[in-house]
Amino acid sequence: MTEPLNHKLDVSKIKTLTDVKNVFECMSLYSNASEEHEKYELLKEYFTLPNEPQKLELPRKSLEEISQEFDEKIDDLLVKTQRKFAVSKETAEHFYNHKFNKIIENFEHAKKYGSFPLKLTLDYSKLTATGSNITSTFVIKQGNKHEGYYTFGSGYFRYYINKKPNWLVRNCAKIFFDFTWKDV
Repeated sequence: MTEPLNHKLDVSKIKTLTDVKNVFECMSLYSNASEEHEKYELLKEYFTLPNEPQKLELPRKSLEEISQEFDEKIDDLLVKTQRKFAVSKETAEHFYNHKFNKIIENFEHAKKYGSFPLKLTLDYSKLTATGSNITSTFVIKQGNKHEGYYTFGSGYFRYYINKKPNWLVRNCAKIFFDFTWKDV
């Protein structure tokens, strides 16, 4: 044994001056003592030595036991996989039904009002980065054809409209809300 022993000094065993002398003699052995050393018994008397680890022998499993454990793990894995597929199927059916119902609602709206409902979309293609400052134009469009847009402030907000409002509406929007009309 060349590695240092990590034993603790048992202070309760030191009672006389001879015990103190023996402890100091053992300290030189403390760092590299081996069981063959002549003063190892003295070291054992004053220092707490841990019990030597006992080798534990695990019982050997038979081939049938290993095969049975493997079969149980495979069965458990199959059950988990089937459960995940069932959840995935249920989720897909839910989203399919939701989308299909939305399409039916749009057709019912078109039948009732003569046109499909308007869909507002945001156009993020105007995002520009300059240095450390990121500025973007916030765009709201109705359909693909538009005659112009309203904007206010620095012009980063644009609300596109299919039909150009008349002179009175444009001027009232400018006076009351500071919305400026821009032709495309």
